[in-house]
Amino acid sequence: MDSHIVVHGRVMERHPEITPDDVGHAWVSRVASAIRRTPRTDQMVVVGFDARGRLLEMVAVELEDGVPLVFHCMTPPSAKTLVETGLVGER
Repeated sequence: MDSHIVVHGRVMERHPEITPDDVGHAWVSRVASAIRRTPRTDQMVVVGFDARGRLLEMVAVELEDGVPLVFHCMTPPSAKTLVETGLVGER
């Protein structure tokens, strides 16, 4: 896994088919990303491929030391995320 990210344990609890290595590979192999502005903190929305070729949707916040904390990940990405990251146009 990429040592420059932290994967929250919630990811594997909700999606046991996704490992921290899957998230790390998808993070460095991202094909699209966007910044999501929220009232509390900005979030990074990232779409990338894991080592098995699955397209993963990831959402992260930046920790105080600048390291991304991935707190959400799923496969396949939602249609909303594909639009938000510019991978597909709005329908």
